[in-house]
Amino acid sequence: MFYFLVIFVAVLLMIIAIQKFNMHPFLVMTVISVLVGLVCGIPSEKVIVIIKNGFGSIMGNIGIVILCGTIIGTILEKTGAALTMANTILGLVGKSRSVLTMAITGYVTGIPVFCDSGFVILSPISRALAARSNISLAVMATALSGGLYATHCLVPPTPGPIAMAGTLDADLGLTILVGLVISIPATLAAYLYAKYISSKIDIPANPEFTVEELVEKYGKLPGALHSFSPILVPILLIAIKSIGDFPSAPFGNGAVKYFFSFIGNPVIALILGVFLAMTLIPGSEQKNVLDWVTEGVTSSAGILAITGAGGSFGAIIQKLPIADVISSSLMGMGVGVFLPFIIAALLKCAMGASTVAMITTSAMVAPMLGAMGFTSSLGRVLIIMAIGAGSMTVSHANDSYFWVVSQFSDMSTSQAYKCQTGMTGVMGITTIIVVYILSVLFVH
Repeated sequence: MFYFLVIFVAVLLMIIAIQKFNMHPFLVMTVISVLVGLVCGIPSEKVIVIIKNGFGSIMGNIGIVILCGTIIGTILEKTGAALTMANTILGLVGKSRSVLTMAITGYVTGIPVFCDSGFVILSPISRALAARSNISLAVMATALSGGLYATHCLVPPTPGPIAMAGTLDADLGLTILVGLVISIPATLAAYLYAKYISSKIDIPANPEFTVEELVEKYGKLPGALHSFSPILVPILLIAIKSIGDFPSAPFGNGAVKYFFSFIGNPVIALILGVFLAMTLIPGSEQKNVLDWVTEGVTSSAGILAITGAGGSFGAIIQKLPIADVISSSLMGMGVGVFLPFIIAALLKCAMGASTVAMITTSAMVAPMLGAMGFTSSLGRVLIIMAIGAGSMTVSHANDSYFWVVSQFSDMSTSQAYKCQTGMTGVMGITTIIVVYILSVLFVH
């Protein structure tokens, strides 16, 4: 209980410092991380090492992805390609369905692509669609974030679900199928939250140029296929890599697999996306290529600093014996699928990392499947879905995804709590209710 009290106070102080005293989130989270480590008894020298490693680890995972994503976004916006994509999507689905389209795009993209990377890649479309549809950027960002988050937490081949399937000895094909189905109500919950809650927060999309200004400057906007290529090609390459990593080894274990594993790595895929984006720059603007790339790199600095500090905070939290405390407190409770959900949700809230919450919870409940009555093929899969639901609940300040969404969507911290944290809470509760109903109908 002591550790949870410390984490609660830390998050509360973080919010007050950022909102009330207008302090930069990077400084606040770094200082809070040090204080939490010291208060919880971690030796001072080890606290510093953990903070440095946590910052470096998250930068190693998504730092280059964020840099490349902001460069791509800058070029897409300045060349008018983002507006071309927005016009194309709106022409196909209409303005009235643009938010739903963004949620579905996230749902599909989140299957092969990490939610952090997916949001960075798709944020230019989110911003352009918000501008063309006259809708708050908060609405588009919430819908996109929720769609990505649903399949990220519930559908292999993302690392968390696929690791749970291995730990619980579940059928991978059935896990994918059930995950895809259960992700639908989760995504729908995010869409409705975006439409009716996030819509109360007005965040202008603030595109740098209007359509008329770009047409006057360049003569015409880039074509649709060319405009989409810097986003679709990286997503496709990452998806192919994910397929190749399936246990069935569809590409074998030779040169073909290694080739797709290399070019499908998010870092390589996004670097290729940067060079594809450069092909959108008209000849008259080639002299500005360095300036545009530099602008993208510069604009990512704040995002990188905040995301890295979030990684430091999460690393400190993960060193606390939270899993042991939860295990001893909850393992005796006979609450069916709600047990793994509660454990995963507590771990997620405390540590911030969905994947860590999934892997830890699945290892904790694996010996209990027989006692819980979930040893059938479907029963094991539903336990995975329950853990996935818990790992959604909720995304807040100790989660790097929280800061990626807020910083790429111009949200203040309080706005991000209303949009991202509130939405993930609703998604998690919706998902566990669906899982419980399925367990009643088909397992017990």
